[in-house]
Amino acid sequence: MDIGGASTLGVAVVGVVGTLMSALLTQRAADGGRRREQERAEEVAERRRRERELCACYVGLNAAARQYLAALTDQVHALGRDADLPAARQRLAEARDQYRAVYAEAQLRVPERVLDLAGPFSHDLGELYGMIRRLDAGVPRAGDSPAAVQEGIDARWAGLRRMRGEMRAQLGVSRADSGR
Repeated sequence: MDIGGASTLGVAVVGVVGTLMSALLTQRAADGGRRREQERAEEVAERRRRERELCACYVGLNAAARQYLAALTDQVHALGRDADLPAARQRLAEARDQYRAVYAEAQLRVPERVLDLAGPFSHDLGELYGMIRRLDAGVPRAGDSPAAVQEGIDARWAGLRRMRGEMRAQLGVSRADSGR
């Protein structure tokens, strides 16, 4: 075989190998791109799932706190009306249990900034509950009175507004969107 033929054969072999390698490298690059795109899509889906769960936790916490405050108010008003007292007691017990369950979940899910507000809020609700139960049982401590309970309830409504504002901020909802 002469040198020209060998050169031609070498060039042909290199061309074929180059073409095959080019196709292989293109396929690998495309596979990598699809894999990265799939990973990004999964990350976005996971982030959205966590955001929905956090939002649901916030909604539950807000609703349970509102129910608890309303039940405390009903109990204060029922203290002077014996006929309404059993139903108010029952509603308060249910609202308290619901709030405690939702708050326990929130302790594991919500950011510290919200917990910094929710913790004292929950503690204050517990103190109001204790005060109203002592009034209901006829064994009040110094400072326990329906007026003191109502004042505490009013203050907790303001605390709930602050907590709700922080939850909205964590969700990226602006004050301009609040409907006020």
